[in-house]
Amino acid sequence: MSVTAQIPTCDLEDLQSTDPARVAAASSAIREGFGRYGLVYVKNHGVDAAALDRFYDSFRAFVALPEAAKAPYGRGDLWYQRGWTPPNTEVAVASGGQPDFKECFFVAPYDNDKDLEAQYPELYPPNVWPAETDAEFREGYIRLGRALHEAGLRLLEGAARALELPPSTFTGLLENGPHVTRVLNYLPLAEGQLDQGILWGEEHTDFNLLTLLPGGRFFDPAGVPAAAPDSKSGLFLRTRATAENPAGTLVRGAAPPGCITVQVGQQLEILTGGEFLATPHVITAPGTAGWTRLSSAHFMHLQSNQVLYPLGRFRTTTAMRNYGPPVLAGTYSIKTLVDIGLAPKAALEKLGYRHYDRLDTQRAETKD
Repeated sequence: MSVTAQIPTCDLEDLQSTDPARVAAASSAIREGFGRYGLVYVKNHGVDAAALDRFYDSFRAFVALPEAAKAPYGRGDLWYQRGWTPPNTEVAVASGGQPDFKECFFVAPYDNDKDLEAQYPELYPPNVWPAETDAEFREGYIRLGRALHEAGLRLLEGAARALELPPSTFTGLLENGPHVTRVLNYLPLAEGQLDQGILWGEEHTDFNLLTLLPGGRFFDPAGVPAAAPDSKSGLFLRTRATAENPAGTLVRGAAPPGCITVQVGQQLEILTGGEFLATPHVITAPGTAGWTRLSSAHFMHLQSNQVLYPLGRFRTTTAMRNYGPPVLAGTYSIKTLVDIGLAPKAALEKLGYRHYDRLDTQRAETKD
């Protein structure tokens, strides 16, 4: 795995500067990062590192509970879009059936729009808060999600400018989207599981608009925070394929100190007709037994009734062929949640007319 690629860093303060040179530098970083790597590192993002550590401490206390205590918060009826996702539940679309070796928890950092909640009850459910957690867990969770979301909004305005579009092009499409913040616990491998191809997270691309990663924390087998145990552990991403390198290159996605990592999701790739690239990424486990890792991610989504299709400027014949037909973002989400094993296949029955039996019922009434 190559670790030499120079992934650009975007300073959010540069995007808001009155200095054209600073704005140009930030725009160039976004074009290069999102276009070639599918991500950028972001500085001056507003996420409080100390508060993040306190939140991780609270979550670590939750995951240490017996599985029976966590089970009531595993809400399969909500397609795991809130509350606890048990280990070996989520399966990446391209994984060949191998589930991710992790457990996680989902919370929405903002209140739901009531109309959208009625239309998409599993995408906009209420938050599920464990009784066993403290105020720091709840307050820290909301604080983290909102800080990441605000950073994402500023970056999306910069992304629009980088493409010479109006600043609100992307942000105007995601108001009241089903945005969620996830915190994850990657599980320790036993000695017999080493070198068996077990991954903390199989290689995949995220299906949302933008994913913001504030960084994680490794724990050694004694449960003590520590640096990564080896060079193979953590996040790696695959660069865009080229004629010279059709497989792309796997590069380490370790953000510089003080930065967060921001990845392009499938929705942003579709809107830009492939100008920006959804990031194939994999989370690899250590080659040493007993190590765990906590991390978190904020997923920004289009509002569920927005049409997902290349924007007018990017609507070339090739783009329309690659990303058509148009589909509602909510429909796209439902299909993907089925694909990754979080929603049941019966959820696909929501995608169409569901009242074909009404005439049979009426006919039966006439026979009585």
